[in-house]
Amino acid sequence: MSEDNILTADGWIRGRLIHEHGRVVSIEGVPCDPATNDLPYLLPGFIDLHVHGGGGKDIMEGASAFETITKTHVRFGTTSLLATTMTAPSAEIASVLKEVGEFCEQRPKGAARVLGVHLEGPYINPGKLGAQPNFAHTALMAEVEDYLALAPIRVITIAPEIAGHDGLIRELSSRGIRMQIGHTLGSYEEGVAALEAGATSFTHLYNAMSPLHHREPGIVGAALAHAKFAELIPDLLHVHPGAIRVALRSIPCLYCVTDSTAAAGMPDGEYKLGSHTVTKCLGGVRLPDGTLAGSTLTMDQALRNLVKIGLPIAEASQRLSQFPADYLGITERGRLQPGAWADCVRLDRSLTLTAVMVEGEDIDFKNA
Repeated sequence: MSEDNILTADGWIRGRLIHEHGRVVSIEGVPCDPATNDLPYLLPGFIDLHVHGGGGKDIMEGASAFETITKTHVRFGTTSLLATTMTAPSAEIASVLKEVGEFCEQRPKGAARVLGVHLEGPYINPGKLGAQPNFAHTALMAEVEDYLALAPIRVITIAPEIAGHDGLIRELSSRGIRMQIGHTLGSYEEGVAALEAGATSFTHLYNAMSPLHHREPGIVGAALAHAKFAELIPDLLHVHPGAIRVALRSIPCLYCVTDSTAAAGMPDGEYKLGSHTVTKCLGGVRLPDGTLAGSTLTMDQALRNLVKIGLPIAEASQRLSQFPADYLGITERGRLQPGAWADCVRLDRSLTLTAVMVEGEDIDFKNA
């Protein structure tokens, strides 16, 4: 086995990663500076906490779509992900959750692992839908309990300004569910109150939330002033590089997501996003009125974009792997160390993906 520049939990090692039964056994080698050699990079597999679709398929299509989506994203280095729902009628959400719950118990050969669900809506502000269909409504604990019985819901996006949502944030966060502020017209004060109630992150920071103004800081201001975690889409279309840098300086564990749609990994054309039809063109995905509707971003491109705007490879990797794992409270993914799952990606010196491993399985992504 050839040597790599391996990014471990303790820094760069020039050497080899040894794994058995899907887990890292050891990393053999010596500390190094990758700038002093021309070996490939071996990084932790990417963890994407916001995935609506890929390969022409949408999560809301149900079980028939999941294998295509997970096999599409693994081709771009995503080794685990959260299946992300759209705002929809309750019965439709329940049906999809039941099928995701069953899918989480397996991992098809050649696919990324689904860690659970990101419920993006319906508990959002109807005045800040973004690309979400107009089925938003106030959260009721009984409905949430029904959903929780169907699938491992890890993250819920919620608008904190809606009456009754503060109590829901407090209750669900105390049970280990990550409550994210998003699709919101809330004020700075309402954002801070939500954080104090237990909310822990912000959904696609800057997008679909009240913006920063120096006399009305809004939800963006609450995030920049107080958040430890927030997700951001680094496709350089949703957020300007300068605004990304502001967030990087303000939010210690800012992590990156794709918010990818069925159009990810596909040619230009029309695709489904929940009940919407969206168009992929010019590197983006939009509704007929021009509103951005998710993205076509893949995690390997996210890494290249972060490096392009000035992040060291090690930090870019951290924001695509370790910090998402930390946010979910997962210690056995998102880092390469003994005992962790053998989820990793190899990239050449131009940061082109050349190999992917999921739980010790070498993925034949080039022939997928």
